[in-house]
Amino acid sequence: MEKRLLELRRQKKLQTLIALAIGLVLVIGSAVRTHFTAFTLFEGIGEMFKFVFNDFLPPDLSTLHELLGPALDTIYMSYIGMVIGAVISLVLAFLAAQTTSPHRGIQVATRAFASVMRNIPTLIWAIVLVAAYGLGTLVGTMALIITAIGTLTRAYAEILEEIDMGQVEAVRATGASYFQVLSQAVFPQFFPGFIAWSLYKLELNVRSSTIIGMVGGGGLGFVIQKGLKLFQFKEVSLAIILVLLLVAGTEFVTSKIRERII
Repeated sequence: MEKRLLELRRQKKLQTLIALAIGLVLVIGSAVRTHFTAFTLFEGIGEMFKFVFNDFLPPDLSTLHELLGPALDTIYMSYIGMVIGAVISLVLAFLAAQTTSPHRGIQVATRAFASVMRNIPTLIWAIVLVAAYGLGTLVGTMALIITAIGTLTRAYAEILEEIDMGQVEAVRATGASYFQVLSQAVFPQFFPGFIAWSLYKLELNVRSSTIIGMVGGGGLGFVIQKGLKLFQFKEVSLAIILVLLLVAGTEFVTSKIRERII
């Protein structure tokens, strides 16, 4: 018995060493293929700081009034993208979750649809929508809605699959209909997770809207892209500061809402 344990330990140790060796080879190979070295890393950091302090700072505060509109557009896009995406995802999640879906085929089809929507990056959706609808905040809003549907449907469905089925069976035993079971036993358990994920998606939307704006989706991202093309770096730095403030403000507000509701 002791001999067998020693043999298993040797095998475990050998497997660990092989895994570490493979990992090391992959790291070295990847670094070589990407031309990554510690020297180039520190050299690039120095150039980056030089560029930021020489060209970006200080920000041009005289353009603040011109950026307030795009900043509000960023908030509007993020909020409406979250709300509409959450409402659509709520319906789809009940169809995609094993615990609430009325039919297995509907569950599989809904999950496949959400997976496709989720796995295509927001930037790709924005580029496609710009080609179809032109530049503007409509494109940014639509791109955020589409990606919200993919992300939130999956998240909501997982929450629904983790609910206490004892409560569901108890309500069913009273002869309640499908919709009565959902409203009395499922949704009360689902609500806290629904709020948490919806607010988290709002935070993600504020960040994503900047990238979407840089390909024509409006908001501060569009201002940043335009400023970079025109070498108006001090205006760009102010826009970036506003993005950071919006992200921080959104995280603060959503955290307070979570504390009160959840």
